[in-house]
Amino acid sequence: MSDIGVTIRRHRGLGYGLVAWLAGIVFFLPIAWMALTSFHSEADAATNPPSFGASLTLDGYREFFGSGGGASPWPALINSTVASLVSTLCVLLLALPAAYALSIRRVRKWTDVLFFFLSTKMLPVVAGLLPIYLFAKNTGMLDNIWLLVILYTSMNLPIAVWMMQSFLAEVPVAVIEAAQIDGARLPTILARVVAPIALPGIAATALICFIFSWNELLFARVLTGVVAETAPVFLTGFITSQGLFLAKVCAASLVISLPVLAAGFAAQDKLVQGLSLGAVK
Repeated sequence: MSDIGVTIRRHRGLGYGLVAWLAGIVFFLPIAWMALTSFHSEADAATNPPSFGASLTLDGYREFFGSGGGASPWPALINSTVASLVSTLCVLLLALPAAYALSIRRVRKWTDVLFFFLSTKMLPVVAGLLPIYLFAKNTGMLDNIWLLVILYTSMNLPIAVWMMQSFLAEVPVAVIEAAQIDGARLPTILARVVAPIALPGIAATALICFIFSWNELLFARVLTGVVAETAPVFLTGFITSQGLFLAKVCAASLVISLPVLAAGFAAQDKLVQGLSLGAVK
């Protein structure tokens, strides 16, 4: 009976593995198709059905980087990098003490506070677009990269607090009490005791906030023009009244996606540890 059970579990594991591989391939196919199309000419990219054996070219990338006389993507890429990195850093600096107060040194009615943080994400983003636009217009902050930094920080802070609260709940209280006995103050405890222990969770939170900031389009499209234009807004400029230049759009999409893919690949071990932190008691 035990041998039959082992065989069933083995086949079940193989089945789960096969399903996981199939799901991974399905999710990877659009990216692979986008990468292949980016190396085709516009004529080959527009064929239906697609031409897999078409000759490869770098014309799409040359046009994206402005060799054909078009706008340079570097200002938009720099703006996205600044807005994403600075807002993520601000989120971490604000979320760490807030999560500490909600998990380790819990304030009164901390569950209500968590629900309030989560409830701020229930408002549709478009509902706050007009008030924010009028505020930016009256304060002279339209087309300003620091306005996006403030918005991205406020948008990602509730998610970061919610995530880090669960991560910091796994920090042993005895370690913190030992640091307090040694005379460590709260900033020292957060920087030298809590942060190293919860580093995988902090890395996972930072990566998710960075991705959300990098991919944000609605506010950047409405509140920026030329000076503070971000990479997603720059990408929409390839959709013109003359039509959709598929090869150029795929090349631009791949280049703009590379920072997020690189950050995810570099932090994949911390991401897995962070997302699984607290899953097993």
